Amino acid sequence: MMDTLSLIVVSDETSPVRRFSLPKVMIKRAAIGAGICAVTLLGLGIDYVRLRVDNHELASLRKETVEHRAQVAAFEKKMGEVDGRLAKISELERKVRIIANLPGAAASGGEEVTPVEPEVEPGGQGGVEEPSPADAPVHRHSRLPVIPADAGVPERVSLLDRSADYLGAVAAGQGDSLENLLHALEGKRERLESSPSIWPSKGWLTSTFGYRISPFTNQQQFHAGIDIAGTPGTDVVAPARGRVVFTGPDGALGNCVIIDHGYGVRTKYGHNQGIYVKPGQQVERGQRIAALGNSGRSTGPHLHYMVEVNGKTRNPLDYIFD
Repeated sequence: MMDTLSLIVVSDETSPVRRFSLPKVMIKRAAIGAGICAVTLLGLGIDYVRLRVDNHELASLRKETVEHRAQVAAFEKKMGEVDGRLAKISELERKVRIIANLPGAAASGGEEVTPVEPEVEPGGQGGVEEPSPADAPVHRHSRLPVIPADAGVPERVSLLDRSADYLGAVAAGQGDSLENLLHALEGKRERLESSPSIWPSKGWLTSTFGYRISPFTNQQQFHAGIDIAGTPGTDVVAPARGRVVFTGPDGALGNCVIIDHGYGVRTKYGHNQGIYVKPGQQVERGQRIAALGNSGRSTGPHLHYMVEVNGKTRNPLDYIFD
């Protein structure tokens, strides 16, 4: 049995014949090596193609994840806006119930008030301090579940689903409550016309109802009204129909006007520069009654505005709609 193979090479008629002897073992080994190399290259090619496909799918998944996060963030923002609108509706209903003396009228508003028709830089404060009433303002917080900043998409979606269910329940309850309110308001027109529901002057809200650091003693004291700073001479108007019961100097409040609106409601206006009404005079909502000033104990031109119900001071912001 031959152990070699002969390979004869003839290039042309004039060239000598070349003969090569190759062992069969070497040829077999070369064939096996070539086969192994071919299989290896094929495997590497398949892995390369698979890797390219995986990278493409990973890039698509990353892009899809970014898009989902953006959609979830947008949905979170919309949920917050809906919650804010429902809160405003709830606050409006609460104010109507306060004015109409209906159940569910606990006073707690005023913490989210913004400046009123800004025309001048913030200025005067003053007025009187009183012991704290039981209904001092409390702060309202968001009613939606808090979503951690590092929460993943599934967790965010789960929390948003809970938020949606909650807001749906709130909206349903709000609808029922407003329907009951409309029924209760029937026959309350006269009382609503006599309720102090508009701003008494234009300017900046510089001090709210409740605890504050007194500008005179630098100590924490209870402020029994709100302060609206403005240009001296700015109109002070009646916030509702009523009868003037007092005009003149009133201690720390300086030139003061008091209006009785009926139903146990009175409003007081301090630090006026001038007074345009007289005791016993009937006034209507929006009618000019005084000019904003700096009389009495005051740090600058402003109106000190108070609301009393049955002799007890209340937060004026609970009654103002616009």
